[in-house]
Amino acid sequence: MGLRFPQITFFEEKKFQGRCYNCSSDCADLHTYFNRCSSIRVESGVWVIYEKPNYKGFQYVLSPGEYADNQQWMAFNDNVKSCRTVKNVYGSAWKLRLYERPDFGGQMVECSDDCPSVYDTYKMREAYSCVVTDGAWVFYDLPNYRGHQYLLERGEYRQHSDWGASSPGVGSFRRITEF
Repeated sequence: MGLRFPQITFFEEKKFQGRCYNCSSDCADLHTYFNRCSSIRVESGVWVIYEKPNYKGFQYVLSPGEYADNQQWMAFNDNVKSCRTVKNVYGSAWKLRLYERPDFGGQMVECSDDCPSVYDTYKMREAYSCVVTDGAWVFYDLPNYRGHQYLLERGEYRQHSDWGASSPGVGSFRRITEF
C-alpha cells in the first residue's frame, strides 16, 4: 500500500458548497479559515476533527470519503475548530487492554477486533482505564458505534478522562484503518 499525504477539505455549506479550506497537516485552530463546517471531503488519511480549538471538545474520526452534511459524521453541531491526522492506521496489528477500574485495576479484557457492544461481549458496564499497544482505536459511549467518539492511539490511559470522556461508559469500539 502506497502512503499518501493526508488531505481534508472543509466546506461551510452542505453538499460541498460555500467557502472551503484544504488542509494537509494538523491544525490547532481553524477559526480563521471558515466560520462553520457543514460538509467535509477526506481525500486521504484518517482524521480526527474537534469542535473546539487545541484539540478539545467533541471528537469525530473520519476515514476517506465524502460527508455531504454534518449528520453523516454524527456531529452535534457545525463547529469544527481543530483537526489532526490519526497515526498508526497502517499495518496488521491492533491490540488493546480494557480495565474496569482506574489505574489498570479490576477485570481486564484484551481485544484485537471491533466490538459492537462491550457489555454483551465482555459483561463490562464501565471501563475506567485502557492500554493501547498496537494500532489506533475509536471508542463510542453507546453500543453499535454510536454517541460521542474518542480517539485512542498507542499509550496508557489511566482513567477515562485521559481519552476525553466525562464518564467511564464505553459502549463499543473499533479499529481505525484507512480503506
